[in-house]
Amino acid sequence: MANNGNDPIPGWARPLAWGAAAALILGPLFAMKAAGHLQWDVADLPFALGMIGIVGLTFELAVRTSAGAAYRTGAAVALTTVFLLSWANLAVGLIGSEDDPLNRIYSGVIAVALVGSLLSGFRARGMARAMAAAAVAQLAAGGVALVAGAFTGPLTIFFTALWLCSAWLFRKAARTRKLAAV
Repeated sequence: MANNGNDPIPGWARPLAWGAAAALILGPLFAMKAAGHLQWDVADLPFALGMIGIVGLTFELAVRTSAGAAYRTGAAVALTTVFLLSWANLAVGLIGSEDDPLNRIYSGVIAVALVGSLLSGFRARGMARAMAAAAVAQLAAGGVALVAGAFTGPLTIFFTALWLCSAWLFRKAARTRKLAAV
């Protein structure tokens, strides 16, 4: 989509973002070739391509259907949070190894964000509430981990902060839209 003057995202930003997505895939492939100890199996590359592609396409949809920079940035932060939380949990696990069944609680955090987003119709005010609910779910997951004997404090704080940042941006987008309507 060309920048027509109304689009706050410069024309070079999308190719840069898609280039970064490609680097996320190519980086480990080059590292495997060079180092030899980093090993992906046959299913890892299509899975990584799928994850990165879904995040990228979802962000493209957010960019094309919203005019405000706050909404777009909120979407970018939320999608980045989902990606990082999923990737870390699937790659090494946030609690113990990736095979620890307690790690499934983090899928619940993502489900809270996704269901809340769907129920809100992706409107800014509802998205703010969905991301705030995901932050609460993230804190609850950290509490469950702590009760189970796993300390995930720094990761819990990091991901909670990302959810809250996204919620704040969506709230800002909702206020901006409300002021523009007045």
